[in-house]
Amino acid sequence: MKRMSSRVRKALIGLAAIAALGLTACSGAGGGAGNASAAKDTVTMAFRTPNWILPISAPGFTQGENAIFGTALYRPLFNYDLNGDSKYSIFDEKSLGTTPEFSADGLTMTIKLKDAKWSDGEAITTRDVEFWWNLVKNNTDKWASYREGGFPDNVSAFTVVDEKTFSLTTKQKYSPSWFVGNQLNKISVMPQHVWDRTEAGGKVGDYDRDKAGAVKVFDFLTAQSKDLSTYATNDLWKVVSGPWKLSSYVPNGKVELVPNENYWGSDKPALKKVVLRPFTGDDAQFNVLRAGEIDYGYIPAANISQSDYMKGKGYTVAPWYGWSITYMPLNFSNPKTAPVFKQDYVRQALQMLIDQKTISEKIWGGIAAPTCGPVPQDQKDMGTLKGCAYEFDPAGAKKLLEDHGWKVVPDGATVCEKPCTGADQCGEGVKAGATLEFNLVSQSGFAATTKMMAQIKSEMSKVGVVLKVQEVPDSVSVTQPCEAGKDCTWDMSFFGSQGSWYFPVYASGERLFATDAPVNLGRYSSPEADKLIEASQFASDGSALKDYNAFLAKDLPVLWMPNPVYQVSAFNSKLKGVEPQDPMNLMYPEDWSWAK
Repeated sequence: MKRMSSRVRKALIGLAAIAALGLTACSGAGGGAGNASAAKDTVTMAFRTPNWILPISAPGFTQGENAIFGTALYRPLFNYDLNGDSKYSIFDEKSLGTTPEFSADGLTMTIKLKDAKWSDGEAITTRDVEFWWNLVKNNTDKWASYREGGFPDNVSAFTVVDEKTFSLTTKQKYSPSWFVGNQLNKISVMPQHVWDRTEAGGKVGDYDRDKAGAVKVFDFLTAQSKDLSTYATNDLWKVVSGPWKLSSYVPNGKVELVPNENYWGSDKPALKKVVLRPFTGDDAQFNVLRAGEIDYGYIPAANISQSDYMKGKGYTVAPWYGWSITYMPLNFSNPKTAPVFKQDYVRQALQMLIDQKTISEKIWGGIAAPTCGPVPQDQKDMGTLKGCAYEFDPAGAKKLLEDHGWKVVPDGATVCEKPCTGADQCGEGVKAGATLEFNLVSQSGFAATTKMMAQIKSEMSKVGVVLKVQEVPDSVSVTQPCEAGKDCTWDMSFFGSQGSWYFPVYASGERLFATDAPVNLGRYSSPEADKLIEASQFASDGSALKDYNAFLAKDLPVLWMPNPVYQVSAFNSKLKGVEPQDPMNLMYPEDWSWAK
């Protein structure tokens, strides 16, 4: 699960007050955009200092800034472009590999590497892919991207064909889109001729080709990556494959990137330098942004009312929508309320009492968008209700409950008067006298979330649905799946103030909504959903993901909620190439340039 950076989490805290009071921009003079980079060959941007350089993800180091930093220095086998129309959404210009070719039986994919070179002039070959493969294969317990049964467990053979060609054979036939988007996205290409050593200054060998050696190499590289003070001086990190190289690095401070003069790609940087500048908090960053001393920053939620002011100062203000969804799990394993949640009409009524569009616009100040289902909307539809099976409809919710044997008690507790399983009765397992009263555990620390829950609670009370809201710092830990025989007190949960789930390119749901999936907190279970999720992973038919999305959008394994944007970017309007912002939260400063 990918979360927002800490600066964005902090930014959301003050938003509700701003939306409610309609505060205006601060008075006083401020500098305009364009003062930051007088030479106009440099971009200075607000950016949390990255703290991981090895292109193998490590637990505790998976923050978004590390992915952006790593992609600038080391091109992966595949990058992806959700805004493009290429096969499997592969971003060809920014990938080292070419589009995989699948065998007739669908089990073997063959991949060719481009004619590319490391910054020291050595050719990038399949030996560099094999090096990565050997390290992760023998160190899965230390790899943050590893999930038992997933990649590389689901591969029966890794085969080097020649210096530019290799193949992978899977243990069963997968959907090509799923495998290319959600499995091959993990492959990095690393300089074996420099990194295959077990100690600093040690001889380079083929240590990775046996398990013991692979463990030693992995441990050595991990230790080197944790030594932040040597990032700019360590010879290991001077050999790169990306368009940028590191020229200066201060732990917890400023980072400077300059072009890799031996970069092999067509997307060579137009800028001479990118400066990554961290700040102690939102206020410090925004004051410097207002003064025109940085070219690219963000508008904190507490200052969102100053968007027009910033535009007048020469900045482009652009909400950055992520490839993500936000939702409220329902506890299908709570013996008291599960029978109620298992009624389709109850879930539908609850969803119809959540005014996603108004909450997104008014409470979140326009920096959130409705979630309609398990697959994120296309970027062009963000902010609309396109694809939503249920819109805000209190009258419709009231009718659904009354038509199924409930006595609606506005500002009280709606009660089941007609138990049993008839068409006009409450449904299987719902007892006479049962009420619609639920314990909602919600994320604390976010004023917008508090205000949103108050609004939802108010709307639900109008049809006798009682929410007892408990705010806690870590709502996920409090609302883990209930174990049989143990007390289970939570009914609904919310942890989406930063976005609940960020997807890889292929937004399948095997980890979220399949029966007994690892992040299925509410233990939702549907044979039809399981069938569709499996089809989205294994079927070659491209419609499988659409069918999965359509079914779950309507079946409501959770309640869909407004999804906050990744951030509200503000950048000098003369800086070109920033938009469209990548929904998978990467940045490509090699595409940026100053207008003449």
